Parts: sequence; C-alpha cells; structure tokens
Amino acid sequence: MATRVASCSISRDTDAVPAFLSTRRLLLLLPLATTLAAAAPARDGPVVLAAASLREALSDAADAWARAGHPRPVVTFAASSVQARQVRAGAPADLFVSADEEWMDVLARERLILPASRADLATNRLVLVAPAATGGRVTRATLARTLAAGPLAMADPSAVPAGRYGRAALERLGAWTAVAPRVVRAENVRAALALVERGAAPYGIVYLTDARASRRVRVAAIFPEASYPPIRYPVARLAASRHPDADGFRRFLFSPRGRAILAARGFSAP
Repeated sequence: MATRVASCSISRDTDAVPAFLSTRRLLLLLPLATTLAAAAPARDGPVVLAAASLREALSDAADAWARAGHPRPVVTFAASSVQARQVRAGAPADLFVSADEEWMDVLARERLILPASRADLATNRLVLVAPAATGGRVTRATLARTLAAGPLAMADPSAVPAGRYGRAALERLGAWTAVAPRVVRAENVRAALALVERGAAPYGIVYLTDARASRRVRVAAIFPEASYPPIRYPVARLAASRHPDADGFRRFLFSPRGRAILAARGFSAP
C-alpha cells in the first residue's frame, strides 16, 4: 500500500451527502479565507487560484502588475484539484490557473468559467529529482529497480496533475507496478519536492520548474515527453468574477512581459 502524506482525498463525484455540504464547503474554503485575510492590504486586486508549481512565476507576475500601477493580485497556490474544488464550493475568486486540462474541463462542464477567456498559458516537463548532495543519474534501464527501493515522493496520482503525469510516465516506462507500493503521496507537487529537499525520500517526481526553483535538489533524470500527456497550464476567468482588473491581469500573463516572466522561471510557451 502506498503511504499518504498530507494528501487530499478528493473525488470528482458530486457530493453524495447533502447534509455534509455546508461543512465540506467551509473546510474547502478555509485555506483561501486564511490567505485572503493575511493579504488584507492587497485585497483590492483580483483573486487568482493557481497550481502550486506556479508559485514563483505568478508571484513575479503579480509583482510586475503591481509595479505598473495596479492593485496587486491575491494569488493562492495549491494542487489544481484543491483549487477546482474551492471554485465548485463557491470560492470568491476571479481567475483559475490549472496544471492540467482535466480540472479546467470539470469547471467548464459545470459552467463555472467563461469559455471565451480560456487559453493555454504555459507548458512544462516532468523530471526525477534527488537531494543535491547525492550523485549519479537514473536511466530507463535502472528506473524500476532504483525507485522500487523507495520511498518515492510524488503528488497524489489519484487527483493531482503532477501525480497523474508521474504515474502515466512510470506506466509507459514499465516501472509503475514495481514502484507503486513505495510511493509517498503528497498533497501537491511542492510538498513532494519538500520531502526530497528534507531527505525524507531519495527521489521525487516533480516538474522541471520545481527542480529549478530549489537549490536542495538535482535532476536525476528527465522523463521522455512521449511518456506522459502534454503538460499544459490553462487559465480562465471564473464565471462569478466581477473584478475590473481580472481580465487585464489575465491578458498581461499572455503579453510579451508576462511570457518573459514565465520563461525566466523555466516555463515554455504552449
């Protein structure tokens, strides 16, 4: 059985027990409410729910937008599955940036985004990381044997995009069966990265941009792009958004300046 560390048990099914709905919505919205309260001086900006792997890039973009004279966007970061659930629970937000198409599709089917505002913002790569102090590389021939020794840190493959990409890659490379019992499931890709940084796991599967954001890990292997679905980050304005700056910030992300900020953090254009 795989170990679960601070993971979110999130189903895509509609809540089956209406009596629990209010409590569930409260629990889903508490992290966002806490972030908004902490950011009270900047609450005039649009609220952006973004994938955890975008932390540095979107923080840089929000700073640049504020330097241009706009109220700074309030950006919260978590697994795309968590952010999508917050939108479904009625989170007071303006933009959603997902780490995969699937969670954006969920919101689109429920008419919670403005379809005309949806576009792919960036792409990424999937890599295997190890603590920076270690040496050696992992090849396709040694992948299953090396990772099966475990533990292997990765975002929850049942719901979180980075975890689903990771599982797809391991399945395609014939390693998943051997590796699955040793997987430590983290709540998002940055939590998986942290396990490797702390030495709690000898290897972890994260995005290339996550590896670049940390000095405490090194890239032990780059997964072939053909081994997993294309990693795309779609962005869309939420149907309930009323903030006058929301679409302006969305357009800024696609501007030459916004593209340059993303590229500086290792993201590629779609």
